Amino acid sequence: MKLRSLLALLLALTVTCVFAQSAADLGAGHPHRKASVWPLKPTVTEAQAAQLSARFLTRFHYAAQPLDDAMSQRIYKAYFKLLDGEKVFFTQQDMDKFAPLKTKLDDAIWNEDLSAPFSIFNLYLQRAVERMTYARSLLKQGFDFTTSETYTFDRKKADWPKDQAALNELWRKRTMNDWLRLKLAGKTDAEIRQTLDKRYAGYIERVRQLDGEDAFQTFMTAYAETTDPHTDYLSPRAAENFDISMKLSLEGIGAVLQARDDYTQIRELVPGGPAAKSGKIQVGDRIVGIGQGDSGPITDVIGWRLDDVVNRIRGKKDTTLRLEIIPADTGVDGKHEIVTLVRKKVSIEEQAAKKKIVEIKDGGITRKIGVIELPTFYSDFGARSEGDKNFKSATRDVAKLIGELKAAGVQGLIMDLRNNGGGSLAEADSMTGLFIDKGPVVQVRDAKGHVEVQGSDTPGMAWSGPLAVLVNRGSASASEIFTAAIQDYHRGLIVGEPTFGKGTVQNLVDLDRFGSSPDGGKPQYGDLKMTIAEFFRINGGSTQLKGVTPDIEYPKSGDDKEFGESTYDNALPWTQIAPASYQPVANLDAYLPQLEQDHLARVAKSPAWKLMLDELAQYKSMRDKTSVSLNFATREAERKQQDAIQAGFRARQKAIDGSDAYLKDEDTSLDDGLDASERSLKSELKQEKDAKKAKDVYLDETAHILFDVDGLIQASPTLAAQVLPYGGKYSADFMASLAKPVAAAKPAAAVAPATH
Repeated sequence: MKLRSLLALLLALTVTCVFAQSAADLGAGHPHRKASVWPLKPTVTEAQAAQLSARFLTRFHYAAQPLDDAMSQRIYKAYFKLLDGEKVFFTQQDMDKFAPLKTKLDDAIWNEDLSAPFSIFNLYLQRAVERMTYARSLLKQGFDFTTSETYTFDRKKADWPKDQAALNELWRKRTMNDWLRLKLAGKTDAEIRQTLDKRYAGYIERVRQLDGEDAFQTFMTAYAETTDPHTDYLSPRAAENFDISMKLSLEGIGAVLQARDDYTQIRELVPGGPAAKSGKIQVGDRIVGIGQGDSGPITDVIGWRLDDVVNRIRGKKDTTLRLEIIPADTGVDGKHEIVTLVRKKVSIEEQAAKKKIVEIKDGGITRKIGVIELPTFYSDFGARSEGDKNFKSATRDVAKLIGELKAAGVQGLIMDLRNNGGGSLAEADSMTGLFIDKGPVVQVRDAKGHVEVQGSDTPGMAWSGPLAVLVNRGSASASEIFTAAIQDYHRGLIVGEPTFGKGTVQNLVDLDRFGSSPDGGKPQYGDLKMTIAEFFRINGGSTQLKGVTPDIEYPKSGDDKEFGESTYDNALPWTQIAPASYQPVANLDAYLPQLEQDHLARVAKSPAWKLMLDELAQYKSMRDKTSVSLNFATREAERKQQDAIQAGFRARQKAIDGSDAYLKDEDTSLDDGLDASERSLKSELKQEKDAKKAKDVYLDETAHILFDVDGLIQASPTLAAQVLPYGGKYSADFMASLAKPVAAAKPAAAVAPATH
């Protein structure tokens, strides 16, 4: 659920923020660039925040552990994993020098002296620049690709390079592989040198812009996540972004920004936001300067960190800012323009619940299946606590969409929770109430062993017809609460992959409420997202580690060995408690065998399903590789083989849906050797658009399963009374449809007898 290494974070930032700069410029520094002053030093506030966090974690965490030498050793290991998980920056010699600190990090926190962890971070910065500088130096001479050398790119289980010579050899092969990827994509030597030099220079600049808050955030993340995988420290910068993600709103101009080369570029405009409504800002425009108010000076932001630019653009509602932009259609040498905007409260609808209707046709019958996609269980906690009756709420939004889908005449509903990582526990409770009338939803046990049953007290159901919940490995936490409750009540079918397995509850602690600044001002300690409880299903079981097993399982994506609660060394164990007092509202066992049988028979004949399985098998085989050859002839042969496989996939896809989109993008089907930022924004946005239009095999099959549900129910009112909630008494509209003539309905005799 999180980026697990600073290297991964930096590479991700480099993907969206590569700086074109010569070696001479890098030495002198960009005149506009906000570079950090090295060595980085901890502030008094950060030292206080660390100690304050330790007080909470050692006293109030669900599985509180002392911050002692044993914990220090675990923090030490986690810290280096975050900094250099692939073991490509530090040597064994470096590790030997730092070894005495293994049992000193607890003292660093308790004594408010963070010089030790900062010394590690500072050496990381130095080593990262050294490595990229060394990689750039190799570009001058090129490489010999006729040897039988190999490069091991998966180094999670590797030893630290023995010394500088071993590290140089590792980076020679790493750089050689970067070159070979571009060579295989058809780039000339001159183009390769230019591309890689620019890439490595950009990485150096990203490293140079890391500041003390980044160092402190990384160290505190190591400490927090050592207590359990889902406890986390949020620096003031991270805390603000977390708050925005939960309430789905902010005060700004309504634009999604992305760093590319030296510029901050408009990637997307939020409909209804000030930028979109102005008509003067377009996707692809480059922001080169920002001025506050109607007449404040414009600050040049070329080469700035993206989050620094974002902080300048965000501001209080109804305040004015001016953007100096280079229009997208003029290129970087185009005439600059000044655009004045007034900040407003902007809703981030991209993460809000959305609906659509899928029509399934089979045997001369067409049925409408409604789909609600919910990326997160969001809630504006601040507005809710202040008594705002219109606070942003996932439950309220879903209820509204259900009403619209009912008006459109859908006969089944899919709640699509794939990759929904959770969110508000209260929203999971209330949303379950939309489908079960009222009753317990989840049991929560705190650190003292006290169990509280939580649920929905609001009578009535927003949807009483056939229901399916579509999940995958990325469905976690609040998603699992909702899914488990629906399954325990027998309210709907759970379809897809086993879920993530996160069964713990976190609370957000505003550390500023518990500290004071030496000069009397308000400190900026950040927030602590701390595990305070464990939740259990109403049947007494836990989703911890095991997740929720679907009633009808789809093929696993293959990521379960690297992604999910069971992959964490310090995950809490699975346990169970007594069940809550509840009564299932239906008996889905009455039709599950038939639905499973029909599903298997259908996918066995489905070309789209078979294509998906073959693509998944190909992905798994590529993912399991840990090394590659550095011989051009060998890699070229492998590439041709992959090209043939991909061409076959594209041809099969075209035969299935008649689409030419896959054939038009043949050049992007194989590795082009480029980072995302090295491709054009237009190309990137097109790929994303095409991906959204691609056939969603899992969703279509889930809709077809609900199609079968409707057919079985309409064929037998007796069965309908068993599988619809509360014997169908709340389903007047749906039950009325049973009286309508139905073609080719399946006989009730094909359904297994009910047992409960």
